Amino acid sequence: MTDTKKIVVAVSGASGAAYSRRLVGVLLAAGRDVHLTMSHAAVQVFAQELKTAIDLNAFRLEDFLGPEFENLDAVPATERGEFRYYEQRNFNAGMASGSFKTDGMVICPCSMGTLGSLANGLSANLIHRAADVHLKERRKLVLVPRETPLSSIQLENMKRLVDAGAVVLPAMPGFYHDPTSIDDLINFVVVRICDHLGVETDLMKRWGSDD
Repeated sequence: MTDTKKIVVAVSGASGAAYSRRLVGVLLAAGRDVHLTMSHAAVQVFAQELKTAIDLNAFRLEDFLGPEFENLDAVPATERGEFRYYEQRNFNAGMASGSFKTDGMVICPCSMGTLGSLANGLSANLIHRAADVHLKERRKLVLVPRETPLSSIQLENMKRLVDAGAVVLPAMPGFYHDPTSIDDLINFVVVRICDHLGVETDLMKRWGSDD
């Protein structure tokens, strides 16, 4: 891990937009600088699942975060991380180069199309290229697929990526923390992502904890 506090977040077109919304808000509130890119398919998912319109050519953090923006606004500006957005065709973005140091990258959610591209070394957009950079530089890469059931091809792609150094962290909420709302289930997955990125959170009760 570096001491840059930079984390790359990519959002692709799988179901689970709420996970990425919560994750970005939590990372910024924790003082991490977030460098985000988003696919066109992800925009469609945001519209369907969160009833939120995202303009990739005139991106606004307020639109992306929705209700989470108010929570972030309550964090003192000096404690918040900085936010940068990059259009998915912008290969001039820092994240497209191994010389751009980060503390890791997460693709949340990660579509099976994106997963397949990464497993085969394709770089059709900035999401693919940034992930490829993290693999070749041996930096943390967390993939959050949300798909069921899984074909043998998809399982083989996941194994290839794990063998290459990625963490495959499916969006599979647990129930041992006594969830009482959808928010609790979202938090479970976000906490597990943050654990692998080295970001402390207090969003849920952990196993073995009395708190």
